[in-house]
Amino acid sequence: MPLTAEIHCHVEGAADPGLVILQARKYGKDASPYIRDGSFVWYDFTSFLQAYDFAADLFRTEEDYARLTEHYLTSLARDGAIYSEVFTSPDHARRAGLSPEAYTNALGEGISRARDKTGIEGRMIVTGVRHFGVDAIEAAARFAAKCGHPLVTGFGMGGDERIGDLEDFVRAFEIAREAGLGITVHAGEFGGWESVAAALDHIRPARIGHGVRAIENPDLVRRIAAEGVVLECCPGSNIALKVFEGFAAHPFPALLAAGCKVTLNSDDPPYFWTSLRNEYDLAARHFRMTEKQLSAVTRTAIEAAFVDRKTRSALLARLDGRAR
Repeated sequence: MPLTAEIHCHVEGAADPGLVILQARKYGKDASPYIRDGSFVWYDFTSFLQAYDFAADLFRTEEDYARLTEHYLTSLARDGAIYSEVFTSPDHARRAGLSPEAYTNALGEGISRARDKTGIEGRMIVTGVRHFGVDAIEAAARFAAKCGHPLVTGFGMGGDERIGDLEDFVRAFEIAREAGLGITVHAGEFGGWESVAAALDHIRPARIGHGVRAIENPDLVRRIAAEGVVLECCPGSNIALKVFEGFAAHPFPALLAAGCKVTLNSDDPPYFWTSLRNEYDLAARHFRMTEKQLSAVTRTAIEAAFVDRKTRSALLARLDGRAR
């Protein structure tokens, strides 16, 4: 299998059950309602959020967060990844009792530790939570623009696509864009194709988180391909959350065939019983992708990564060295 790279993963959602159990013991919490037989347990979107919130609440100190990113990126590297971007949340930091600065520095420390151990490169995308409202998104953008952390290279927005109009968030994204940050936004997951079109019209992102519901509008698919917007696809997540009924119905192959730039990502991997390596395996099995095609997906991710030119060139050289 080829080397891999990931550009769509929520850092609090990357903690595997084993790490969460250790954190639960540390803070005297009972993980058994949410983890059984080494796996997260949930039945619908509400119970998924309950399990996610329980686990996320177990990361409270700077060392907790450093441990989280070190653990995740090290595991990625062990499976053949050379690059990872994680979505971070200043709002979650505040709920955990940390300043956004302390939280970001801690996550960055974990990324650096993983790089020192394995050679994997990592970056952070500061994200606002859409259903927290315009003011919260703008506050997250101002933090991202001013924090000055060398590993903070992007800004995005997640949360409930059904809340608010994308044009309401334009100012936040302009704050980030003016600071030189890469721009991505979640759209076209639980929102239909209209949310993807609105993202293109109002936010003008380089990348779209998910974006797969664009398949519902052929004209929109052609626009995405023509504009070169990169889709951060997460097939395993989409199937687990029933965005699509199964892999046979997933539009990844159709988007690729239409000329869209697509990537493979794990989203909140342990909750969806997946991993980045598994996403590549699933694409090989269900989408009948060859190793050469999968390597091209990795190339797309690296070319779309929010990194400086020197880092991108080094990553591409590693990929090309394996491909020969």
